[in-house]
Amino acid sequence: MATKTIERQQIGVRIEKRLMKVLKGLAEYHDISLGDLLEGIVLHTFEGKAPFGKESIRKIGELKKVYGLDLTSADAHKLVEKKQR
Repeated sequence: MATKTIERQQIGVRIEKRLMKVLKGLAEYHDISLGDLLEGIVLHTFEGKAPFGKESIRKIGELKKVYGLDLTSADAHKLVEKKQR
């Protein structure tokens, strides 16, 4: 497979705390950067492909338990941020 040269841009994104911990843990598990993990997820999703195989899904389940992540896809677009004091 030929490599492609790209240009990356730094962005500021806010994301649910436990979800970020799971993503960081998964990136560490795969020995890739968080940015590479997110790019892979998005590119697979844009093509209607599942971004993870069975082993990754198992690891995600473990990480969700460790970090207490109980959100599902049904919660998407319905999250309300806790007010800061």
